[in-house]
Amino acid sequence: MNRIMKTAAVVGILGASVAQAQAQQQQMRIVGSSTVYPFATYVVEQFGATTQHPTPVLESTGSGGGIKLFCEGVGAETPSITNASRRMKAEEFERCQSNGVEEITEATIGYDGIVFAESGGNESLNLNREQLFLALAAQVPQDGELVDNPYQNWSDIDESLPDRKIEVYGPPTTSGTRDAFAELVMEAASEEMDAYDGSYSDIRSDGAYIDAGENDNLIVQRLQENTAAFGIFGYSFLEENPDMLTAATIEGEEPTPDAISSGDYPVSRSLFFYVKNAHRDSVDSLDPYVDLFMSEQMIGPGGYLSNIGLIALPDDMRESEREQVTSFTPIEMSDLQEG
Repeated sequence: MNRIMKTAAVVGILGASVAQAQAQQQQMRIVGSSTVYPFATYVVEQFGATTQHPTPVLESTGSGGGIKLFCEGVGAETPSITNASRRMKAEEFERCQSNGVEEITEATIGYDGIVFAESGGNESLNLNREQLFLALAAQVPQDGELVDNPYQNWSDIDESLPDRKIEVYGPPTTSGTRDAFAELVMEAASEEMDAYDGSYSDIRSDGAYIDAGENDNLIVQRLQENTAAFGIFGYSFLEENPDMLTAATIEGEEPTPDAISSGDYPVSRSLFFYVKNAHRDSVDSLDPYVDLFMSEQMIGPGGYLSNIGLIALPDDMRESEREQVTSFTPIEMSDLQEG
């Protein structure tokens, strides 16, 4: 009898452990981009409030950090979704594949512009990509050769710019915003300069560029404290803080929804999330969450997310994207290489 009771107790403990593990697994984990974070936060909260599923756990880890976690494997402890403010890289996709994360669905949710902004008490500047490059590059052309960046004030670059110290709060290397800024500003500008053999995107590390972490709200706060500085972040944070921030125009274009969606604003990009299809059978909340995020009420031009800064895809592209994502069509390496 004693042995039977002990066996029953062990079975009960094991059963409770399995049930607890299943419950934890049902609470979907989402990681990734700080830029996509405000949009995902809204969807997560609505999902928890309007369905019978547990509210997903959402973490802001940066695009690169999120994809790294996502690609670690298919176990219950790994994220089901990672948000990204730039497209997954080919080498990241290969890492996923090698770790057994073989079927991945890519969702493009809309557009965003990278804003270069300062405190709302300042007048808006009109900057071009070359000026931004010369302010932030680790090495710049001087007398026919590349030297460590000597520029201390904006007026050192161009006399028409303010006589203010170059101080820029920006995202870390794990951020998709930094990757996109490097591609759309640093590389684009350097490719037009004879001094560089191809593109150049190294950021100076002498204190002019200040790594402000993954929380873009902290950059907004710092600009209120240091009114001479600038910050780099997604358009949604400008949309949420219109009285606190003044955005620079880039190449004569203001960061407006129309300019961003048309591509006229030169620092525009797409926003994504990636789904681990292997979790569909074990995480019951995954499919309905994806359906909600891709719904017209969320990502449409009059949807909830447009109110907090998401720029909607064109109608035909949005419908095509929704069909591919909600049917969980896996991406291939060739898709990323074409992108």
